Amino acid sequence: MRIHCPLCGERDSREFSYTGDAKLLNRPSDEADLDVWHDYLHLRDNPAGETRDLWYHAMGCGSWIVVTRNTVSHEILATELAKDVKMAGTV
Repeated sequence: MRIHCPLCGERDSREFSYTGDAKLLNRPSDEADLDVWHDYLHLRDNPAGETRDLWYHAMGCGSWIVVTRNTVSHEILATELAKDVKMAGTV
């Protein structure tokens, strides 16, 4: 699989580390309920179809990248720097 890094261009996926669902960018506040933290830390979806994942360009520029991809076809639909992504539910 090839991933387009917004800073380095197209690279082999072995240069990146997959870190999970991009929803991880929506970290609960420190004062959030224990149930909210439990859901954030332990409950994960495993959808078939389009997902937004967080990847780290470990053997490249060191950027955090949100990759929109299809888990069925393995097609990568979009990539963007995580610092530029506004997730639903954030201010």
